[in-house]
Amino acid sequence: MKSKRCLSIALSAMIFISCKAQKSQSTKIILTNNSDLELSQKAISIKRSMLKVKGTEKTFPIVLQKSDTIAAQVNDPNGDGKWDELFFVADFAAKEKKTIELKWSNTDPKYTVKTSARFGKREAENLPVQPATEEVLLANQVYKKLGFQKYQTDGPTWENDKVGFRHYLDGRNCKDVFGKKTPGITPENVGINSKGAVEDNYHQMHDWGRDIFPVGTSAGLGGYGLLVGNELNRLGILINDTINNVEKTTFKIVSEGAVNSVLSYHYENWEASGNKYQVQETASIWPGMYGYKNTVSLNGLKGKETLVIALSNINNQNPLQVIDAGDYVCFIQHDKLTYEREWILGTGLIIPKDSYKGYIEAPKTGKLTNSYLIKVSTKNNQPISYYPIAGWELSADENFKDSTYFTNYVTNLAKELSVKINVEISK
Repeated sequence: MKSKRCLSIALSAMIFISCKAQKSQSTKIILTNNSDLELSQKAISIKRSMLKVKGTEKTFPIVLQKSDTIAAQVNDPNGDGKWDELFFVADFAAKEKKTIELKWSNTDPKYTVKTSARFGKREAENLPVQPATEEVLLANQVYKKLGFQKYQTDGPTWENDKVGFRHYLDGRNCKDVFGKKTPGITPENVGINSKGAVEDNYHQMHDWGRDIFPVGTSAGLGGYGLLVGNELNRLGILINDTINNVEKTTFKIVSEGAVNSVLSYHYENWEASGNKYQVQETASIWPGMYGYKNTVSLNGLKGKETLVIALSNINNQNPLQVIDAGDYVCFIQHDKLTYEREWILGTGLIIPKDSYKGYIEAPKTGKLTNSYLIKVSTKNNQPISYYPIAGWELSADENFKDSTYFTNYVTNLAKELSVKINVEISK
C-alpha cells in the first residue's frame, strides 16, 4: 500500500552515471564537516532557494561525488507541486570537505528504497482496507464511537532500514515501535488479512520482525502532552473514550522516498485545561539511524504551559540515565522493555539542551501514565525537534543487548546530530 509522494533516487552500483543527465544544468556543492567527529549517514537538506535551479519539476536529481552516485530526492513539504528541498545522506571523515555535483535526469533510476511510509483505511467494517495518503478525523470518529478499527496498524507506519514506528491515529496518538530483523521494507499487508480486513497480525514474529513495544495508557516512545500549571493533559484519548479532545486531526504522507519519508499531523482545537491549542507535528525518517526526527510546534499558548515528551517506562526495572551529549540531553532506558519482558530493548529520547526544563514521572492513574515526562519550554509557533530511538537485541546490531553499547550509541548519535554541515554553492 505504498504511495510515492516525492521524486526519489537511491544509491546503486549497477547504474552508470550516464543516466541521461541533463548537461545544461550542473551545480557544484561544497560540504564541510568542521567537527572532529566522523559522521555516518548524516542528513543533508539543501533548500531550493540556495540552488537557484529552474525548470526541474519533472526531472530527477543526480548527486555525484567523483565517480560515485549518492542517493538523493527532492521533497515538496508545502504541497504546492514544486519541490522545495534536496535531501540526501552522506558519510564524513573528521574535518572532511566534500565537493559534489548536482545534475538532472529525465529518467528516475529507481534505486534501492531505504525508507517507507504506509497508511491504509476503510470507511466501514465490512469494506476492505484501501491504501491512502491522507485522512481527516473528527472528534466523534474515534475507535470506540465507530465500533470498529478504521486503520491498518491503528494508523500510519514509517520505517527505514533499521527500525519501524507507528502512530495510533484512532485518537490515542501513541508512538509504537516495530523491531526489524532485516533491512528491507516490511510487507505492505502488515496489519490486514487476506480479505483486506484490519487484523492484529503484527504481534507475532515474522521474518522481518514484529511490534515489540507495549504502550498501554502511556503515549509510547515520543508521544506528548501539555502541562498547564500543574494539570497534565494528554493529546488525545484512551481506547474506551468516545469523544476526542482534539476537534479535528488532519494527517498526510508528505513524502515517501528512497532516503527520506515525511509524515504530517495537524491537530485543530486541542482542548486542554479549558484552553484550545493548535498543534503541527512532522515525523521525518532517513536511513542508518535507529530512530527518527519528530518536530512539534504549538499555537494558543498563554504562558503557563510546558510541553512534556513521553518516554514509556512499562517493564523498565533499571534506572533512567540522563546524559548530556553535544547540543542535547539524552534519556536512556535499557531492559527487557518488550511484551512479557521477552527481549532486551533500549529506548531513548534525544532532547535539545536549550529547551530542556527537567523531567517528572507520570502519575499511576489518569489519561497519561507509565512514563517519564521530559519537560521542554516552547513558545507559540516555535518548532522543537527531538529524536525517539529504539535498539532491539534481534535487530541487525545484536550489540544492543548490552546496556553500555546502547548508551554509547545514543550519546554518540546525539553528538553527530549536533554537527552542522556547512553548505556552499559554486556554479
